[in-house]
Amino acid sequence: MTYKNENKRLNYLHSEIDALYHASSLKLGISDSVSIVMYAICDLGDGCMLSDIYKSSGVSKQTVNSAIRSLEAEGVLRLEQADGRSKRVHLTEKGREFERNTAERLLQAELDAFDDWPEDEIGALISLTEKYLHSFRAEIEKM
Repeated sequence: MTYKNENKRLNYLHSEIDALYHASSLKLGISDSVSIVMYAICDLGDGCMLSDIYKSSGVSKQTVNSAIRSLEAEGVLRLEQADGRSKRVHLTEKGREFERNTAERLLQAELDAFDDWPEDEIGALISLTEKYLHSFRAEIEKM
């Protein structure tokens, strides 16, 4: 069976969500890459490993490193050598305020979007998204 219309609709919805994240970056006065990195730090916690930001952000190492260098130059964060070649990311005082004004506001908007949703619908959305991701990943691996 073919699901061209459903696939089109799903791709459209993904694009619209991406556009909303871009719009949030514009409203917060930051680049998309800085938004992604700050969100990852907010999610992972201050002092997280740089490698964990790479893994959780879904963007290239080059993009993450560029945003990190920019944030470091602005005094928002500092990198600290961990063990071996690993590095930890620490927010400065300025960085904690920056996080409150950017990533935490975005996270709160995401949470607020679910305010009127019944818990079972939130669970269904997550479950079905995970199911689709698993199936799509399997198809990509076959390519």
